[in-house]
Amino acid sequence: MLVLRLVFGLLLAAGLVSFAIYVATGNPVWRRRGIVIVKWTVIAGLGAAAVIVLERLAVML
Repeated sequence: MLVLRLVFGLLLAAGLVSFAIYVATGNPVWRRRGIVIVKWTVIAGLGAAAVIVLERLAVML
């Protein structure tokens, strides 16, 4: 669980850094990279939530 939180936090930080670089430079490449990182962060978060739900369901059955 700690690893998932760490990865999730690092991905969010990377997305924020990408958007900050976009604001500083105005280069649209950094905006696209930030959007891709945030998209995959959301997907990873949903996957982690699904794993947690499935673990709890397995315990209940």
